[in-house]
Amino acid sequence: MRVAVCQLNSRDDRKANLAAAEALIDRAAEAGADLVLLPEYVDYLGPGAGMPAPEPVDGEVGQFFADAARRRGVWLIAGSFHEAGPDRDRTWNTTLVFDRTGALAASYRKIHLYDVEIPGRVSYRESATVAPGDQPVVVDVEGVRVGLSICYDLRFPELYRRLATDGGAHLLVVPAAFMMHTGRDHWEVLLRARAIENQCFVAAAGQTGDHEPGRTCYGRSMVVDPWGTLLSQVPDGPGFAVADLDLDRLERIRGELPSLANRRL
Repeated sequence: MRVAVCQLNSRDDRKANLAAAEALIDRAAEAGADLVLLPEYVDYLGPGAGMPAPEPVDGEVGQFFADAARRRGVWLIAGSFHEAGPDRDRTWNTTLVFDRTGALAASYRKIHLYDVEIPGRVSYRESATVAPGDQPVVVDVEGVRVGLSICYDLRFPELYRRLATDGGAHLLVVPAAFMMHTGRDHWEVLLRARAIENQCFVAAAGQTGDHEPGRTCYGRSMVVDPWGTLLSQVPDGPGFAVADLDLDRLERIRGELPSLANRRL
């Protein structure tokens, strides 16, 4: 299976953001991608006051990406968007997965919410406007078991262990809008750690560059193999990268270094 990770600079213009995402989907499909991954908040990343009204999974955003998957004949993990939530004050941060026909194959609501206060550097409380999900999700993509997560989930290894052991995941995906100040030190380290400890491929698609109000995302979208080797990476700025997943290599690594089989807890 060939996987593409797409890197965007989504801002406060949904129409422009969707057009940019569609262009990268087209380019990834032309490069032979079977599965295309987009970043977190692919449709809008800007001031809360200008955010489009939250939608159900079959709303404008969902239908747009369903059509894109069907038109290009690819599996599409549409990053995440603001799904209409449990009450008027909170949305869900939701990933949608579409198959090659454009049918919705799975959805996942982000479990771990980014509530961080670093004096003089960042103050962000995602839980003020977003409700947490409570269900890990693994979806079968033509025989490849894909475990879903979003951004801040990356810091919680217990989620990925559950996706790998209970869910039988071969590939872990991380659509993200990872902040620059933490991304420089932690992004690649955490992605490679999740790959090594769970003996899975990891594909991560990030937002990049500046976003209003006063937010800068790290980018550096990448695909990592189960040994922790970097297979491909997107440089700074919008773009995409592809990598081929060798499931025989995954099984060989798990057989030669059976850490998942040897676990005691």
